[in-house]
Amino acid sequence: MSFTVPRPQDALLAACDVTMRFGGIVAVNEMNIALPKGSICGIIGPNGAGKTTLFNILSGFYTPTEGKVLFGGKNISRLAPDKVCKLGVARTFQNIRLSTQMSVIENVMVGCHVRRHCSWWMAALGLPMYYREEREIREKARALVEKVDLGSMQDEKAGSLPYGAQRRLEIARALATEPSLLLLDEPAAGMNPQESLELLHFIRQIRDEFNLTILLIEHDMKVVMGVCEYIWVMEYGALIAEGEPAAIQENPEVIRAYLGDDFVKGH
Repeated sequence: MSFTVPRPQDALLAACDVTMRFGGIVAVNEMNIALPKGSICGIIGPNGAGKTTLFNILSGFYTPTEGKVLFGGKNISRLAPDKVCKLGVARTFQNIRLSTQMSVIENVMVGCHVRRHCSWWMAALGLPMYYREEREIREKARALVEKVDLGSMQDEKAGSLPYGAQRRLEIARALATEPSLLLLDEPAAGMNPQESLELLHFIRQIRDEFNLTILLIEHDMKVVMGVCEYIWVMEYGALIAEGEPAAIQENPEVIRAYLGDDFVKGH
């Protein structure tokens, strides 16, 4: 089945003519993407192409200079990151951002707190509903830790985990916010080939189990071509190509700017 790019108003997430300027530098230039619900899509391009800047715009960390971001048809361009998260957009980062001195389960509990109903002052008053919700959060976090195969490490400090396990933990913490859209910024960075292969299957698994839409930035082309249904290619902040994986691999402009002849010959 071929991939159909939806109209922006029909997409779960859409960037509409999004531009981001830092002084005289144009980091993202009139980008347009639209993700249908339930898809796994990718953004690729050389270093400095503007991919992470675009992610920062989509997740509320940057307000675009021009254009808008739609989530479920609603303009979220000027919402703060916590508001965007509460609407259902979660993300991981290129550089892992775990609380390294907290345990595995405590890191995931932090993500769960986005959906908590009780206020902090209820704890000071000793209200039962606060402690009941805290127990529920711990159980939810424990279940997510098990889902990402970290159950045996749940009481270990996050900073002591192997790199691949830290990546899975960061994804578990993002899942704890109960997103409908998950943004993954270079999830395979630092992984060996076996870990990257496992990640490919893991991404599909969480998409299906959690009913997610996933957009990822990735340099590992085996992961990108193996898991993505549609790809946007950026260079110098602008979109230079888009299409299904097979078409992207054969696109002369993409080969010139990013993939290189060696990659194409190997496939």
